[in-house]
This record gives sequence, structure tokens and C-alpha cells, in this order.
Amino acid sequence: MARILGVDIPNNKKIPYALAYIYGIGIPSAKKIVKEAKVDPEKRTSELDDKELAAIREVASQYKIEGDLRREIAMNIKRLMEIGTYRGLRHRRGLPVRGQRTKTNARTRKGPRKTVANKKVETK
Repeated sequence: MARILGVDIPNNKKIPYALAYIYGIGIPSAKKIVKEAKVDPEKRTSELDDKELAAIREVASQYKIEGDLRREIAMNIKRLMEIGTYRGLRHRRGLPVRGQRTKTNARTRKGPRKTVANKKVETK
């Protein structure tokens, strides 16, 4: 396995798709990195030599990735919560942030259903 910017990328995949295993690099930016590094995008990671790996590392180091990116995103969410914006409140409550419906769906954010039992009405 090749190691780029502290992440092991798979050997059996083509380089742009292997680079997408790095948090913060998607397939479009991975293709851009490969193009800038002047490496054949059809090559697989196991076929790369040290010079090509170094070129990819050089270009990829210009991107904000992994820990730095995760930290920045967490700080942005924390800032929204502290200043009390609507989006911050949705984050705090663990509800969908981007306007999705919550009467049905939203199970990913809300978790499993909590059934509310009917109260028995006493008659005398």
C-alpha cells in the first residue's frame, strides 16, 4: 500500500480513485491532482514509482485534508451553535440541518423510532 499524506491508499485501484480514499479529496479533485502531477491516470497505485508518488504528494499537500479539514468543519459547526443560528440549533438537537422534512424520514439524524404509548383514560 502506498502512503500519501498519512493515509494508506489501495494498490489495486487506479490512482484517481485511490486518492479519493483521503478525506477531503473527491474524484474530481483527485483527477486534477493526477493531471497536475503529470502522472498517467490509467496507472494503478502499485505501478507507481517513487518519483511519481513524490509528485502526487507534492501537489496533494496544497489541499486542506484529513485532520485539518475535520478540525475546520468541527469549528464551523461549533461557531454556528455558539452564536445560536437556526443551523446551529439543528446541529445541537441532532436534527436535519438543510430543510428536510422530519415528520417522516430523518431516521439517520433522529435515530430509531421511539414509540409513544397511548394513555389509558379512566372512566368512573
